[in-house]
Amino acid sequence: MKPVYYEHIHTDKYSGARYGILHTPHGDFETPIFMPVGTQATVKTLIPEEIEKVSDGLILGNTYHLWLQPGDEVVKEFGGIRGFMNWNHALLTDSGGFQVFSLSKTRKITEEGVYFNHYKSGEKLFLSPEDSIRIQNNLGADIIMSFDECPPFHSDIKYMTESVERTIRWAKRGLLAHENKNTQGLFGIIQGGGNKELRLHMINELKDLDFAGFSIGGLSVGESKEEMYEMLEYLKDVMPFDKPRYLMGVGSPDDLIEGALDGIDMFDCVLPTRNARHGSAFTKYGQIQVKNQSLKLSKDPLDECDCYVCKNYTRGYLNHLVKSDEILGQRLITYHNLYFLKNLMRNIREAIKNDRLFEFKKEFYNDYGYKMKGRI
Repeated sequence: MKPVYYEHIHTDKYSGARYGILHTPHGDFETPIFMPVGTQATVKTLIPEEIEKVSDGLILGNTYHLWLQPGDEVVKEFGGIRGFMNWNHALLTDSGGFQVFSLSKTRKITEEGVYFNHYKSGEKLFLSPEDSIRIQNNLGADIIMSFDECPPFHSDIKYMTESVERTIRWAKRGLLAHENKNTQGLFGIIQGGGNKELRLHMINELKDLDFAGFSIGGLSVGESKEEMYEMLEYLKDVMPFDKPRYLMGVGSPDDLIEGALDGIDMFDCVLPTRNARHGSAFTKYGQIQVKNQSLKLSKDPLDECDCYVCKNYTRGYLNHLVKSDEILGQRLITYHNLYFLKNLMRNIREAIKNDRLFEFKKEFYNDYGYKMKGRI
């Protein structure tokens, strides 16, 4: 049996959304699932016991950042990320490829790999597909990613074609370098920006290789939501059906619903934790700024949910914490935001199982204040 595999259970007969089980060495997870981001082997401000409450048990680590600090060999000495951060559940690591995109001013892409400078010290660094896999083998996640380039969404056809072809070659090199095939599932990453033909070409090149699943990269990187949704709707019918589908770096409530409608099984994003550190909270009736003066005397809970924060603290108290720059405020809103998305995904799964994801979308959009868009 492969260490990571997807079990399809049900397809919503009206929307085509998928409900299934993602099997990993450290847990089986109902999908669609949202995965909190733990960049530096920590979901910011939360301890593992809290992460257990606000996640389904599958979180992310960042290959690039852990490679630079404290170093993947150090993390390996502690038993991988799991032992290092005292996390007893499942993990996924990215490849470092997104940093190739975000550090575009200081990097040079070659066939061998990427040369770039340390984002703090300026030290010259090099990362190849083989390096990325070796680092991820040391970090010990259940699910790891192929090394890729994430080209800008609207790149010209010449650049995009060269990028896609190189990423295909890198994916094949990564497969050959992967040493922990019995304990880690390696995902291929589908790039191609807004070019459907190149996306399909990449799928055809990778679909019959020994990947445990496929990630969709290069979305939510500056294109409009309409462009992203159009691409997801196209990919829905051409992605391999029997493998998990992971939409990387996407996590706003509307994107999670729209992604599920397009057959996405896995999501991650820093949005809920980043928003929390800036005092912004998800609620049933839309996103709110907790520091707003109107909340100063409010004795209401943050939201209509049963999370620890909403059962124990008022909006007025949270307003005070945020205005005072107290770390506790960041912690409590982080906890709530992640719980909110965990609960949203649970509701999405139930809607799919009952063939009513379209109806759920209408109800959620109406409450949250979103304008209805796309398929209804």
